[in-house]
Amino acid sequence: MKGHFYKRGCTCKKKKCTCGAKWAFVIDIGIDPETGKRRQKTKSGFINKEEAVTAAAALLQELNLGTYLEETDQTFCEFANEWLPIYSEAKDVKPGTIRVRRHEINKLLPYFSRLKMKDITGRKYQDALNDLKDQGYSDSTREGIHRTGRMIFRKALEMDLIKKDPTEFAYLKKDKKTIEQLEEEEIPNYLEKEELALLLKTAKDHGLEHDYLMFLILSYTGIRVGELVALKWKDVDFRNHTVSITKTYYNPNNNTTNYQLVTPKTRKSRRKIIVDEEVINALKKHKRDQDQVIERLGDDYYDKDFIFAKMERQYGYPIVIKTVQNRMARLLRIAGLNPELTPHSLRHTHTSLLAEAKVALEQIMDRLGHSDDQITKNVYLHVTQEMKKEASQKFSELMRSLD
Repeated sequence: MKGHFYKRGCTCKKKKCTCGAKWAFVIDIGIDPETGKRRQKTKSGFINKEEAVTAAAALLQELNLGTYLEETDQTFCEFANEWLPIYSEAKDVKPGTIRVRRHEINKLLPYFSRLKMKDITGRKYQDALNDLKDQGYSDSTREGIHRTGRMIFRKALEMDLIKKDPTEFAYLKKDKKTIEQLEEEEIPNYLEKEELALLLKTAKDHGLEHDYLMFLILSYTGIRVGELVALKWKDVDFRNHTVSITKTYYNPNNNTTNYQLVTPKTRKSRRKIIVDEEVINALKKHKRDQDQVIERLGDDYYDKDFIFAKMERQYGYPIVIKTVQNRMARLLRIAGLNPELTPHSLRHTHTSLLAEAKVALEQIMDRLGHSDDQITKNVYLHVTQEMKKEASQKFSELMRSLD
């Protein structure tokens, strides 16, 4: 085989080397079509000459078969920074998702930041996933980090920058959970119908501006908080009693004037919801009050048609999501209800009450804007199973009354 094989950095200059230097090779890989100069490939790190010869032979075979690939010298950090805008443009990704992906990349940087993409092996990648578990990161957090890592390396493979994808056979170690842990984890907090009635009464009697209407709509529609805050009057059809969900609110820094309206979470999230007459009447009253404020303030009002608009200082701007969260925490304290509940809990509450009303799961999913959601399914199954138990108990009581 044509090529030069040598010990790289050998200092002992003995026939039988004792300095531990590794073997390397240099072979010709053809002529550069642009410069006309000879191209060479050098590779080192082999324990002995035989390993170097074998590796050189494999490289020459790839050249002869036309399968040779010149792997990139980019580090993981360099390529990840290039990948993020590629991912963003190709998928039309929302700002919130980009923020999550950047956060997940940052979790991988301590392991791979300065390593070249081509030098990251399956073992190194698996060790990183295992270490993240040892550090106490949750299953869902590690799943997100692994998902991002997999996308980065697959894109590099697709672009012919690396020969192998180190994430191909990677897996996430998970602790086996007890039945009690699974039940507690999979069934989120939600309100019983009596508790919901108490929350809404508290909002009506003790609520601040917008409170009653906000929590009435969240409870009666199951929409997400971001969808609620983004609602405009043009989304409401007073004649047909419907509310259209076409957008969601994005504002990670809670800066009132620096918000974005983005497309809903999924394609299924674009939907039209039929609402109760009580909701329509509450909206009509709110619109009359708001119109009076707009007429009084004139050009000082930021009139972009928002239903839940600020009525002090930055007049007309949509309220921030944090406001909804804080208002609900206040009402829960006043009502003496579970303080761990959040506005999102009303989405689960809506699911549970629809299930109790014997609405089919498919219809509930459609109303919530889900194509598939395990938590919603778990709430539905939990409620319907409880109803079946109750039916069974009633049957047993009936039979016992015959004795």
